[in-house]
Amino acid sequence: MKALRTIPTLLFAAAALLAGAQAYAKTVKVTLTAKEVDLPIDNKGTMYRTWTFDGQVPGTVVRVTEGDTVEFTLINDKANKNSHSVDFHAARADVVKDFESVKPGEQGSYTFTADYPGVFFYHCGADPMIQHIARGMYGAIIVDPKDAKAMPKADREYVLIQSELYPNPDSQADMMANKWSNVMFNGSIFKYDPVHDPNASRMLQAKPGERVRIYFVNAGVNEFSSFHPIAGIWDRVYSSGNPKNVQVGLQSFVVGPGDAATFDLISPKEGANAIVTHSLRGALSGAIAIMQFSNDADPKAGKGDNILVR
Repeated sequence: MKALRTIPTLLFAAAALLAGAQAYAKTVKVTLTAKEVDLPIDNKGTMYRTWTFDGQVPGTVVRVTEGDTVEFTLINDKANKNSHSVDFHAARADVVKDFESVKPGEQGSYTFTADYPGVFFYHCGADPMIQHIARGMYGAIIVDPKDAKAMPKADREYVLIQSELYPNPDSQADMMANKWSNVMFNGSIFKYDPVHDPNASRMLQAKPGERVRIYFVNAGVNEFSSFHPIAGIWDRVYSSGNPKNVQVGLQSFVVGPGDAATFDLISPKEGANAIVTHSLRGALSGAIAIMQFSNDADPKAGKGDNILVR
């Protein structure tokens, strides 16, 4: 009889857990606007004709929680000359209907559920896709796990997106032939590296002992990234950012074009790490970010809206 009395208790507990999970999920409305604009691609202010989401490269960071329903709308600015679309790697959708291109002055929408936690690539999927991505139409969507204890709590977070710069943005042939001049983080050459570019005014910051979480996306369009923290070791690496895909104590981790991963970094002392792709032609042409660990680090750095340093 004792075992039988346990059954209703277990059923009640399961129902309570299920109800809690259902209550936790929410509907999130996300809108991105495609804009074709000139933006600087280095610390000197050299302008480049980009195709963007929300007028910036990378596009706006989208953040939801595992299980959320995303109601997405793409607006294609009427001043644009090209059709655009959005492919969310976090979505399970209809590639023909949902990822359909939207003409200038029009808008499209679709809905998906963020079923898997992690960090995922989003990008324009309009033809030719290689050109739309190479010109700047990419971003990151972070899907936080619904279990807040699935990963160690991060003290600071940063988003880094690797991409290649093609000097002639109108040449699809150059992109197909992999004729890039620079590899960049977050749309600019040596954006966070005053060591190699004295015009750089930004770095990533944290305090010694803090867990720094980097959401890394490789937008490509062609190059793999051997992601490495010079003078550091990745404490944790999560392939696609999923807590179940954890590896410990890695020196480097390869992220292919169109893929992503989450990296945790902890420094035991003050000083700098240089976050790079260890494919050195890529690093030495622009893909280096200095992570400065100091006791007087800006308390706002790597928190809130500052997870993507503009």
